[in-house]
Amino acid sequence: MNNHLPQCHALTTLILLLLLHGDGASSSESEVVKIGAIFTLKTINGRVSKIAIQAAERDVNADPRILGGRKLSITVHDSNFSGFLSFIGALKLLVTDTVAIIGPQSSVMAHVLSHLANELHVPLLSFTALDPTLSPLQYPYFVQTAPSDQFQMTAVADMISYYGWREVIAVFSDDDQSRNGITVLGDKLAEKRCKLSYKAALPPDPTASASDVSSELAKIQSMEARVVVVHTFAQTGLLVFDVAHRLGMMRQGYVWIATTWLSTVLDSTSNTSNSLDIRGVLTLRPHTPLSRPKQAFISRWKHISNGSVGLNPYGLYAYDAVWTIAHALKLFFAENGTISFSNNTNFGGMAGLASLSIFDGGNQLLDNILRINTTGLTGPIQFVGSNRSPLHPSYDILNVHATGYRTIGYWSNYSGLSVTTPEKLHRKTSIRSVSNQHLYNVTWPGNTRERPRGWVFPHSGRQLRIGVPNRASYQGIVSQINGPHVVQGYCIDIFLAAIKLLPYPIQYRFILFGEGHKNPSYYDLVNMIASDVFDAAIGDIAIVTDRTKIVDFTQPYIESGLVVVAPVQRLKSSSWAFLRPFTAPMWGVTALFFLLIGAVIWILEHRTNDEFRGPPKTQIVTVLWFSFSTMFFAHRENTVSPLGRVVLIIWLFVVLIINSSYTASLTSILTVQQLSSPITGIDTLITSNKPIGFQVGSFAENYLTQELNIPKHRLVPLGSPEEYATALEKGTVAAVVDERPYVELFLSEHCHFSIRGQEFTKSGWGFAFRRDSPLAIDMSTAILSLSENGELSKIHDKWLSKKACGFRGAQDEQLQFNSFRGLFLICGIACLAALLIYLPSVAYQFSQNSPERERGNHPFGHSSTSRSARIQTFLSFVDEKEDTSRNNSKFKRKLEDISSSRSRSRTRISRLRTMAMPKKLHIHIGTSQQSGPNAGYSGSTDQAIN
Repeated sequence: MNNHLPQCHALTTLILLLLLHGDGASSSESEVVKIGAIFTLKTINGRVSKIAIQAAERDVNADPRILGGRKLSITVHDSNFSGFLSFIGALKLLVTDTVAIIGPQSSVMAHVLSHLANELHVPLLSFTALDPTLSPLQYPYFVQTAPSDQFQMTAVADMISYYGWREVIAVFSDDDQSRNGITVLGDKLAEKRCKLSYKAALPPDPTASASDVSSELAKIQSMEARVVVVHTFAQTGLLVFDVAHRLGMMRQGYVWIATTWLSTVLDSTSNTSNSLDIRGVLTLRPHTPLSRPKQAFISRWKHISNGSVGLNPYGLYAYDAVWTIAHALKLFFAENGTISFSNNTNFGGMAGLASLSIFDGGNQLLDNILRINTTGLTGPIQFVGSNRSPLHPSYDILNVHATGYRTIGYWSNYSGLSVTTPEKLHRKTSIRSVSNQHLYNVTWPGNTRERPRGWVFPHSGRQLRIGVPNRASYQGIVSQINGPHVVQGYCIDIFLAAIKLLPYPIQYRFILFGEGHKNPSYYDLVNMIASDVFDAAIGDIAIVTDRTKIVDFTQPYIESGLVVVAPVQRLKSSSWAFLRPFTAPMWGVTALFFLLIGAVIWILEHRTNDEFRGPPKTQIVTVLWFSFSTMFFAHRENTVSPLGRVVLIIWLFVVLIINSSYTASLTSILTVQQLSSPITGIDTLITSNKPIGFQVGSFAENYLTQELNIPKHRLVPLGSPEEYATALEKGTVAAVVDERPYVELFLSEHCHFSIRGQEFTKSGWGFAFRRDSPLAIDMSTAILSLSENGELSKIHDKWLSKKACGFRGAQDEQLQFNSFRGLFLICGIACLAALLIYLPSVAYQFSQNSPERERGNHPFGHSSTSRSARIQTFLSFVDEKEDTSRNNSKFKRKLEDISSSRSRSRTRISRLRTMAMPKKLHIHIGTSQQSGPNAGYSGSTDQAIN
């Protein structure tokens, strides 16, 4: 019962206040249009807003065209940092027929009063309550006339990403607006692959004390991150910087980013940067483009404010808020709207609440406000999208220095970071690439131009504990020398070279992990980083999925991947190696097509081409010669028919492809090392039941069992290259699965093994650091620099590049006669057979044409002519053209015919003599001529017959 007493007392007080202000009688026509405003007038924004609102009220009332002779009456209520007073002030305004309220100043009260505005249909316009969670869906009558903190936190996240920082600390007031804004900041940083590492919540204005601030900043001072975002209101924010200065946190190495509260202080308060040591701080200010009305208002400000406070952008937003309502009312009256109120039936059962009436034209006025499209002191006034955000929200980015501040750039939701004013960029196509993001140089805390790295090592003075695997094999990778903390090797040299490229010094010491008699477990090494035993680990640590879940890796400094190593045998070169490019069916089909093409060409050419006509035996030879000569494009016969030419062109193209393929394949066979092994890759090992070797400590064991489902009983641990070789030679394992860098070193000394198949995983070696360690990012950048300048390659050649032995020496790379012995044998046999056929034929022709035949002597027999003369005669015969010999034979046959004719003539003469003819008979036997080489022969016979 007693728990309800305070609530009853508050309700009674509320009812009394309502009754004091009458019954809220409605009026259908009024000469005065009432508007309310709720601000804390002791704050900078409260004082500036009151002056600007009153100036706007006078300007609207001075122009009778706006409200048609009606007058605005704006009542400003001071909430005095109190949510209760804000609520009471809103009730006082609402019972006096107020049609709109400018405010409240804080998001805390905006959440409360928005429910009341929804019920009474009275629009609320605020430019300082910028909580991103004030959704138009939940609060339709609440309108933010300035960009919400959604955009401001996006701008802060873009700045942090632009400078390459990864961890951020947030200091904020623990109220709705600041808390929700920091939540949005965390989301935006996550999109940039950054994070909020700590949130320091402070009591809201004005209750925060120096002790509260000092306690939180002391925690921050012991942390690693050095980028601090301060999202509070002016009073608490200034207290934060005061305490930070006393704690020595405004020196070099820190980054301070303040939200818009600091820019309002700098604009409205003189000598703020001198009274506080806030040099190097970055802050945001809502961007308002230059215009003549803005310049005119700035010129009036000193007069209308009496120099009490300087103008800041929120004064411009306050002025525009009044004009926004005035333009909406002008449209409201132009549409014959009337200001009237009706009773709220929802309050019918509550005594005193009946004085709260519903604004009948509230929905129409709200719609007119949202349809406003004009230009004010802050630029274009327009509400776009479902969130009703201002058109192209943007901010100035300021850098505080000793005498004030300077603008180093701008942020726009349209174009991101730039050194060009947003209104100029709005005329161009938006391209938000990384290369288009620019800011001017910054003077950071400590009066330095060098960009802070944004983090330091915690526990100042402690050395980094770097774990190094104490390997038992492959000593070139990493090994211990001359002491427990002195190591050398390929990985060590890369680490030392990368450390030198860092823009800051670090202290470290190497700690060996493992007993040295066998390779340690790399999973255990990585887990010791997550357990805070080591700060980092360097060595031949493969970057695999399970490890990336607990630590952060640098950029890989060498590519790696699992491969299969197995024994191999070299294939011996064969005398018939030239036949290997084609299979037997391929050879048969090729020969068949040669004959087929010859037959087709003969058919197509036979009737029209003399070269394909003649005796059958001659044509068969022609077809065979033509077919196989196309293999070398050496055919002599012409094709005259169009179809024959088409077929021949296509066939010659096929022959070209066949020849090229044969040449390439034969070259590969004779010059590339041909190896034979029953193991062709990882697939062969998976399907077999043979044992598989792996290196002790490698991730290969887990990968083979977990990813490839190979039973553990098939896996044989091996600790050194010598054990690899022994196990492979004795058949203890069918193959070894290991990472490529190890395998390359192994094969450089063991030539009778080879990699079978392709890499079946892709990974690399990297250095491991604690999760979210900024050092991992900086070391990755250094490794990339080593790769670009060639230093990484030099270190690799120093430790890992050994002369690999192989199956071929310099002579083995040349084509050997043995590979072509069969081909030369065939060619030799063909030549010999041709000579054996040709020489007897020539000898036979010589014997038939020799003059000694008439005397019965063999050309090579014994005679009075010397042997040398006979040989010389034979060689002369061979040297003659074959056509000449043939003509001599024909000539001799004709001589025989002539002799026969003479015999017949003599017989006839004898017969004539017996007939005793009386006169002398002269018989002339005509001339006989032979064309050819012996042309010109002639003979005549003159006989006198008595």
